Amino acid sequence: MAERKSLEGLTLSDHDGTRLMKLGDMEIWDGADLSLLRDGLNHVILNEKRRSVAIDMSCVKYVPSGFFGMLFDWFDKGIGVRLFAPQERVTQMLWFRQFFVADVDGWYDLHRGIPLEEQDTADEWTPEEWEAQHERKTPFATTR
Repeated sequence: MAERKSLEGLTLSDHDGTRLMKLGDMEIWDGADLSLLRDGLNHVILNEKRRSVAIDMSCVKYVPSGFFGMLFDWFDKGIGVRLFAPQERVTQMLWFRQFFVADVDGWYDLHRGIPLEEQDTADEWTPEEWEAQHERKTPFATTR
């Protein structure tokens, strides 16, 4: 699938070394919004070479089912994933409760749901794999 030529509708900013993405004041995300977020993540991670991303969830009351899976796919590749200010409806979702841990000031960090010492990092990309993905003309594709 080709990457969008424009990330219009997506605001990118920086917060403490993390690239923060926001879809405006939308309360309900649909498949098109998820596609924009995916393309934004591809851009930030592969083109800007960021290893930490965050999504502003302060207005969001509903997310598509693939949202958390998309985040976990990047997390499995060694990307730090954070959410900012998710509303209660989102924090009550089973996937959220199992895989996010509260940090400070409304930030939540994605984790594996198992103790760190038991985590297997075999799926994380090597520096060579990062470079190979950055040099590709097409967006991210799983190679394993």
